[in-house]
Amino acid sequence: MPQNVQQPVAPQSPQQVYRQKRAIFRAYQVIWYILGVLEVLLAFRFLLRLFGANPASGFVSFIYGVSAPFIAPFRAIFPTPAFDQSVLEWSTLIAMVVYAVVAYGIIHLLQIGKPVGPEEVEETVDSQ
Repeated sequence: MPQNVQQPVAPQSPQQVYRQKRAIFRAYQVIWYILGVLEVLLAFRFLLRLFGANPASGFVSFIYGVSAPFIAPFRAIFPTPAFDQSVLEWSTLIAMVVYAVVAYGIIHLLQIGKPVGPEEVEETVDSQ
């Protein structure tokens, strides 16, 4: 028997396909939820810094403390201009964009594991 001949793969049952697609769908939901929470947190930080919020305030201190690890990798990319107490924090904006792109990439990576039917394969291959 030749070595490069692949054995046919047994088709999955509709239940197996449904479970796989459901798991991928749940992963999408979790990723988008986490991204949403992170984006809102970073948006609060950006606005609080921009409007010169008092860092001694409990809420402001909480937002700064929780969001600091997420912007740390982006801190020194651009200078942070300050006008009186107002700070334009570019690192926060860059972090927001980078995390959104990463989430989008992970979602598309999960698409690779999605079960597809023969019709979808034919249609996709023929259209490209």
